[in-house]
Amino acid sequence: MRVGAALIDLRIRGAQSLKARRGVVQSIKRRVRNRFNVSVAEVDGQDTWQRAVLALAATGGEARVVRSELVKALDFIEGLQLAEVVNSDIELVELPREPLGLTLDDEFDED
Repeated sequence: MRVGAALIDLRIRGAQSLKARRGVVQSIKRRVRNRFNVSVAEVDGQDTWQRAVLALAATGGEARVVRSELVKALDFIEGLQLAEVVNSDIELVELPREPLGLTLDDEFDED
């Protein structure tokens, strides 16, 4: 299983208050969730008027597919032109198919 994470640093130029900034961030998050199969969370910059950092996460069986989904979501955010993408980073991690040393043949006791 592949897990992908993206961090996106945004500058929200027109925001003159935390309320205006929050509206832009919520709009971006809602649109990304509706269009892509990714999780979205705001992870930094909550106390600033013109900065926000979003984290996106996606999982899948192939690294190519996971990376593609995150890149498309990033391009979509840039295309919205609601905020300037100042910086972004995408990382992929491969997790073992049999977590915690368990195999598919192991049975769980219900005791």
